[in-house]
This record gives sequence, structure tokens and C-alpha cells, in this order.
Amino acid sequence: MTTPFLYVILDGLGDDPIDALGGRTPLEAARTPYLDHLAAQGRCGYVTTVGEGIAPESDIAVFAILGYDPHEHHTGRGPLEAVGAGLEVREGDLAYRVNFATVESDDGGWTIVDRRVGRDLSSEEAHELADAINSGVTLDGASFELRATVGHRGALVLRSDEGPLSAEIENSDPAYGREGALGVARASFENKVVTVAPLRGHEDDPAARRAAELTNRWLAAAHEVLEASEVNRRRRAAGKLPGNFVLTRDAGDHLPDLVPFRRRFGPDMGCFVEMPVELGIARLTGMGAVEAPTGIPEEQQYEAWAQLALEAIEGYDGLYIHIKGPDVPAHDGDHEAKLANIERIDAIFFGALLDGFDLGRGLVAVTADHSTSCVRKAHTDAPVPLLIAGAGVSPDGVDSFGETATRDGAIGHLMGPQIMPRLVELARG
Repeated sequence: MTTPFLYVILDGLGDDPIDALGGRTPLEAARTPYLDHLAAQGRCGYVTTVGEGIAPESDIAVFAILGYDPHEHHTGRGPLEAVGAGLEVREGDLAYRVNFATVESDDGGWTIVDRRVGRDLSSEEAHELADAINSGVTLDGASFELRATVGHRGALVLRSDEGPLSAEIENSDPAYGREGALGVARASFENKVVTVAPLRGHEDDPAARRAAELTNRWLAAAHEVLEASEVNRRRRAAGKLPGNFVLTRDAGDHLPDLVPFRRRFGPDMGCFVEMPVELGIARLTGMGAVEAPTGIPEEQQYEAWAQLALEAIEGYDGLYIHIKGPDVPAHDGDHEAKLANIERIDAIFFGALLDGFDLGRGLVAVTADHSTSCVRKAHTDAPVPLLIAGAGVSPDGVDSFGETATRDGAIGHLMGPQIMPRLVELARG
């Protein structure tokens, strides 16, 4: 019989040392009595989620920490986002992760004012913008589906009547590059929309040329519709940035072929999800999806999530829980807000979770999908802390949960795909 386990991922938790925090990271400076208690009761280590020198996006990092090596299995973030948003992706379609953004015209191109529309575009506004594009854009010899998801985020699927499309093309979003099918965050970039072209070595591929041309046509047509939209008229009148562009990234032209989680590892796993990319991964790996409630204040939200997790674990052997919180302020360079968010997660989420979960009969693992630096305002390749506590796990002497302290733990240094086999082994006793 498998010991029940909770696998909690705090998105973007790791960070760089910050002078204003006395050379500590936000996690190290935060008051985290519940996480420190788990660290002291269990064993700790640190994790390079995808690879040395790779600053991963969440999709490839989540693949890795769920036990699927993204170098072997990944076909691009776009298909995962599309599946999570309820869109169909067929072989030869082109699926993108997209952001609504704010741009200004500049010498025949576009300068990016804000990649996320000031982070105050509501999901309702985004859905209105997507509806305007879906009804207002027509493409000769092609079709598309755009689906707004959460806030400024969305998914896009392009289809051509003239033949299959290839994902071997550039992102229009300059903040992210491509390493094969892997999307990686760039430490620096020019704030201009990239004119999409085939990747080097694929310039003569008709499917890549077709995909690049179609994407550029769609981007220009969508921009024209967004400029005239009622949502953006209201936003401009209110002194807000308009969502007048759609940035595309991480294209995929087919779905990944994945061995279902239960067949691969054994446990019947649930996936407690907040974002479409995690929902897409849950669906493609055959996990049970437990959708997180949204639209409630953060303090109530974290407590509600803890209660939902305690209810959901009753129906599964293990539950994957992904909390976006720490990543958002780090992208804005706000270390105080990140520290405060970590403290709220500890006090509210972990306080309620540990009050209702018997560590004598179950396991709790906590780590991150990647580090997000408040200094650099971007994902980095820095390792993230890991703890595993509960039934059958003896303490290793580490008494706090942080980037530095966990390096002395008995688990040592793991790569992302090594975590799940270790956790499953412990759950089996």
C-alpha cells in the first residue's frame, strides 16, 4: 500500500541573495515556521530542475519534477497550454502560449511597452479581447482558435489549408528563446516584437516558412483588431495600458507521446492546478485534475486550497500541488512582496495543510520548479531547495528551509527527473 504524499511546488521560489535583505534570499529572510519545521523533521537537498545553464520556463521544469525528462518528451509549451485551455491540437497544427501585451508602432515594427499589459488585465477583459480577435480576424487559406485563460495569458492554435506547419520558428516574444523544443528565459533582450522567421537550419523547410508567414500575418491582423477594441478604449480612458498585441512563444506542432503517470511510476496521482500549462500536463499524463478555486482574496484562497488539497488526497495516492505566488513579484523585481507572499503561504497554506495532514502516516515534499531572481527579474538556472518529511523519513540535521541550508541535507544534489522516483520509493516504504 502506498503512503499518501503531497508534492508541493512553489513557483519561482528560489532567488539570488539580495543586499537589502542582508545577503539573504527572500525565502531565507522570510518567517517560515511551518516550512522550517518540515525541514527539521525530514531530509533536505537541492535540485537543478532541467539542466546546468538552462533557465527553464515552468512547462519544462514541471515536466522534469514530475519525472519526465523534457529533453526526451517535450514538444513545446504551446501544445500543453492549448490542451489545458481545452483546444484541440492535431499533427501539423501550430500551438502557441501567448501573452496579451502593450506595444507602440515603431518604423514598421512594434516596440514593447509592457509584455503583460501592466499585470492588471483581468481575465474577463482578456476573454473579451480574444472574442474580438476570433470574430474580427480572417486569414486566407488558414484558420485559428485563440483562447484567453488567466489574466494576460492565453493559448493559440493556427491551422493552414496549404499543408502542415512546423514549430521550428522563432518566438515573437523576445524575452524567450528556443533550445530545440525547450523554451528558455533570456537574461537580456531588446524590447521589440520579433518578426517570426524559421530557426537556423530550417530556412528551406516549407512547413517552417509557412508557419512563420502565417504567424506574422495573424499578429498584424490581431493587432489591428485590438487597437479598435472596446476593452482597450475603456482601458485607455481609465489611464491603463491597452492590451493591443499578442506575443507568441514556445510553438509546438504535435502533442507529446507520454507514458501515463500511473503506468510509469505506480501511484494514482492527482494534480492540483492553478494555471493552464499544469492542467495540460495533468491531462496528457493521465493525472486526475483538481482545479484550484480562483477569484477569492489571497488569504482566503490559500486556506481554501489547503482544505481542498486535504479533501482531494483522500481520492489519490499522491497529489501534486502547484502554487504560482512567489514567481509573480519576482518578475517585477519586488523582493519585499515575494518575501511577504512566502510568509503568507507558510502561515496560511502550510499552517492549514499540516493541521489536517498526519505526517506520521503520510509524506510532504516541497520544492520549486525554478528560481526567479528579483534582481534580474527573470527565471535563472540556480538550483532550488527540496525537503521531504513524514512517515519513515529521519531528520538529517537541517533546521531551516532555504537555498543555502538545504545544500547540507542528506538528499544532496538531484536533477529534476530524479525527485519523483525518490518520492515514490519512500511512499512505498
